[in-house]
Amino acid sequence: MIDLTNERILVTGGAGLLGRQLCDLLRVEGCKNLFTPRSADYDLVDRAAVRRMYEAFRPTVVIHLAARVGGIGANRDNPGLFFHDNLAMGLNLIDEARHLSLRKFVQLGTVCAYPKFTPVPFREDALWDGFPEETNAPYGIAKKALLVMLQSYRAQYGLNGIYLLPVNLYGPGDNFDPHSSHVIPAMIRKFGEVARAASPRERGQAARATVTLWGDGTPSREFLYVRDCAKGIIEATRSYEGAAAVNLGSGREITMKDLAELIRGLTGGNAQIEWDASMPNGQPRRCLDTSRAQEAFGWHAETRLEDGLKQTIAWWQAQRAGHA
Repeated sequence: MIDLTNERILVTGGAGLLGRQLCDLLRVEGCKNLFTPRSADYDLVDRAAVRRMYEAFRPTVVIHLAARVGGIGANRDNPGLFFHDNLAMGLNLIDEARHLSLRKFVQLGTVCAYPKFTPVPFREDALWDGFPEETNAPYGIAKKALLVMLQSYRAQYGLNGIYLLPVNLYGPGDNFDPHSSHVIPAMIRKFGEVARAASPRERGQAARATVTLWGDGTPSREFLYVRDCAKGIIEATRSYEGAAAVNLGSGREITMKDLAELIRGLTGGNAQIEWDASMPNGQPRRCLDTSRAQEAFGWHAETRLEDGLKQTIAWWQAQRAGHA
């Protein structure tokens, strides 16, 4: 077990949704040597920049969260960019890390790496049983290749690398950009803006606005509150030493239709929901088996979806009010 308070911890993607939560928790735990380099200073796609970053911070633990990421639309529009940048960042960081005296390298994978028709709940051993869902495949395969790289470098160079597979994340501080956001912030924004525009009298009457969502509403997803994920990463960094990938999830599966109705209610709106079946559904189902995380380092998710959504909505509403 590693006492993280004594380590020099470098977190890539430290300014992102997950990175901010992780760094906040690490500081609470007493980690004093915590480094969160910015992409403007160190472009992780550039090997020379990665080498320069390692020389500057001399880490003993690296937690790689940085990613080129987005929702279905962003993946569909940028398959080459998502494949190249995610693979290049991980490849540079891992290969340069083998020259350091690292205690641990932590690589974040993605649920998009799983085959399109993986039996539910997804077990880690099913990662290689088929091809990922097409719109997410370039991103998912790039991330999955890094699992093979870590396992290979463990075998040949003794690099202590672990690989964690979080399911879809959400929470306060999420990306609400309509062009690149994931499903939960996208729905919160759409329903929230309709509810905000309606007068108090209109909210109590029949819906006068329509919110259009992608697909047909039948796919299911599992969502993990970002703070729960950050806790899981800390526990794994502290005590997991295995080469096998480990799922991080909440264990609750919900259809897009039910999620939309839940978010519509929590935002205080009553808009009609229209499904655009001409747009992609994405993977048919997603729900992880998280027993390995429980057994390997005693972690399980704590936040109910409804509670996490309320906190996320409250954060977004506060941000909107502050910019009004």
